[in-house]
Amino acid sequence: MKPIRILIVDDHTLFRNGIKLVLQRHEGFEVVGEAGDGLEGVKRAKQLKPDVVLLDLHMAATGGLEALRLLAEDVPETQVIMLTVSENAEDLLETLRAGARGYLLKNIDTEFLLESIRRAACGESVMSPQIANKLADSLRAPPKDNAAVADISPGKLSPREREIIVMLARGASNKEIARVLGLSESTIKIHVQGILRKLNIAKRVQAAVYASEHGLI
Repeated sequence: MKPIRILIVDDHTLFRNGIKLVLQRHEGFEVVGEAGDGLEGVKRAKQLKPDVVLLDLHMAATGGLEALRLLAEDVPETQVIMLTVSENAEDLLETLRAGARGYLLKNIDTEFLLESIRRAACGESVMSPQIANKLADSLRAPPKDNAAVADISPGKLSPREREIIVMLARGASNKEIARVLGLSESTIKIHVQGILRKLNIAKRVQAAVYASEHGLI
């Protein structure tokens, strides 16, 4: 199998070097480049077309959120994982809405980082365990603006949608769900998108939180 090609974007040289050394010690990962600010990271991503970008949120020059939005436009096939010290729920939600595939705190252990990169490269959403509660709290809080937020009971989901959302909450990929249910992967993708629209959410991880909060798992 081809190694996962990774770009590291962080304004701390020592941190970039540390992550690079960690990844180089493990098979299946290739650090193809690095950048010290968001704008440079976007330029490097457009040149290198990495599979995954590890992106810091708060940087001295161009910040991670702005870079994330540019990456989503310019290299939409690249998966972006925010790698940050921020445990702020608004930061978390803003990056997920802007297209981040994951949100990891810098205090995670090596194995969790490696597995998260593998999963993100396959299109799965990833998140540090300790940040999940903050996501749940944010979803429970009333919206700060007038945007409509769906408030539907699990009974409004179809039996098939309830099956799928339970498997999503357990971390199953579209491919795994398709195999269990005997459906095509494209059919599962359509169901997942339908669930997200019905719940007025943008990410699979938010669907997992919904399933947990409503007693589906």
